[in-house]
Amino acid sequence: MCAEAEVSRASYYRSPVAQAVKEILEAPQTRRPELEELRAEVSRLKKAERELRREHASEVRELKDTLALYANQIQVLTLRNAELGTQNARLLERLRQSGDNVAVLPAPSVPSP
Repeated sequence: MCAEAEVSRASYYRSPVAQAVKEILEAPQTRRPELEELRAEVSRLKKAERELRREHASEVRELKDTLALYANQIQVLTLRNAELGTQNARLLERLRQSGDNVAVLPAPSVPSP
């Protein structure tokens, strides 16, 4: 059926056409559409999808840009956290080696979100 409608299997199963075809095939009393009707419906749905993508293109771009920005900020914060951890370890080691009467307090715990 996919080949007749000129739709790949992967596209078919991801599309809303799959559910419509499944409902038609499961209802034997319903008249089955002709091949041209199916092709027209697939064409109509593809056109509707293109229009939706075009209408929401700026929103999608904005969301992708925001996602990239957050990913970059997370990466920078992760690197900075690693640097601070290394600096903290060096400082603690220097305090221990100094031999002075210095008490090292444990770091406060951060509550989990």
